[in-house]
Amino acid sequence: MLTPPDTCHQDATAALCALDVARGVTRMLLRHDLTAIAEVPLEGGRRADLMAVDARGQLVIVEIKVSRADLLGDGKWQDYLAHCDRFYWAVPAGFDATPIAGEAFLPDRTGLIVADRYDAAIVREARTDPLPAATRKRCTLAFARRAARRVIAAHDPDAVSGF
Repeated sequence: MLTPPDTCHQDATAALCALDVARGVTRMLLRHDLTAIAEVPLEGGRRADLMAVDARGQLVIVEIKVSRADLLGDGKWQDYLAHCDRFYWAVPAGFDATPIAGEAFLPDRTGLIVADRYDAAIVREARTDPLPAATRKRCTLAFARRAARRVIAAHDPDAVSGF
């Protein structure tokens, strides 16, 4: 699990770091009745930056990008689509998100969130592509078990240290 440093900023003009964006996005998701956890391992060896579940059981994955090089060099993100009903990109305020509008980033399928450390806004809504029932069950159970382990670890780190 990520441990945030004292500050994510190198100086006052530096772009927000991924932890800042994750914090703002998580707050926004909560207002929309989605509960998120960070750094969620997925089948196939991938790891989602944020994964959230809503009251209806729909799964959302948010991929955070804070540098243009990371955005343009990410060839694995389409693997995440098989694990969620909706997929969003999240970028810091002021980030040039122009590439995300390009066909390579599936703008008809993916949404866009702009965030700062305190909040976020959905700039482009993601299309909902419902998961098959068996996949939803597998992903939801994995999400729930991971979330429960994190709660246990927060209260009793020794309880999960051997697992």
